Amino acid sequence: MKIHPTAIVGENTEIDDEAVIGPFCIVGSGVKIAKGTQLISNIVIDDNTEIGSNCVIHPFAGIGFPPQDLKYDGRKTGVRIGKDTIIREYSTVHRASVGGDGLTEIGDNCFIMAYVHIAHDCKVGNHVVMANAATLAGHVVVEDHTVIGGIVAIHQFTRIGAYSMIGGFSGIGQDVPPFTMASGARAKLYGLNSIGLKRKGFTDERIADLKKAYKILFRDKHILKEAIKHVENELDMNDDIKRLIEFISNNKRGICR
Repeated sequence: MKIHPTAIVGENTEIDDEAVIGPFCIVGSGVKIAKGTQLISNIVIDDNTEIGSNCVIHPFAGIGFPPQDLKYDGRKTGVRIGKDTIIREYSTVHRASVGGDGLTEIGDNCFIMAYVHIAHDCKVGNHVVMANAATLAGHVVVEDHTVIGGIVAIHQFTRIGAYSMIGGFSGIGQDVPPFTMASGARAKLYGLNSIGLKRKGFTDERIADLKKAYKILFRDKHILKEAIKHVENELDMNDDIKRLIEFISNNKRGICR
């Protein structure tokens, strides 16, 4: 392993021989850093953080600090970050608080841009992009292949569905369904994320089916429970539409509409 002489590494760490710890980094006790991961410089990784292979963390990021939660009682919790994830300058990822499973998690192949904040107990999936100064409050779930624009604030316990896109400078207070676009100070939906879906390899047929479901759910004048029944009765319930309906049916905070 390459550990710069100015770095400080705590006890009981597991740092792979091919990891790089740059100048003025501080790595706390119980931290695990896998093969090929680089801490560029001036980074603090607090206790009980696990970072997967081939990640790159840029200067002045802080990972694994105690949560900003008045209920937190000092119990041992942690952060887990997957492989091939990039975390840019001044971003913060806080360890879990009470009331969850003890972990704040970020998946594989994520791009976390500068000044992003990921609060305690958040679950960020794979292939997620968070632009500059996007912020997640506690217990937020962000599913795979989501793009979150800059200066976005997402309320605690909110879910962001897979393949969705959140426009910059938005406030998200309710769940955002999969495959959709949401934007606004009190965000509302603006149709399917069609371009994003094409970029992810969705066929025209899949997108057309989702457009039909979207129209019934969010454009026709139905109560949501009635709209779900219309979708189930009128459309072929393929995997995409099943995912959409299941997400909506299981919501607790209400759905962006």
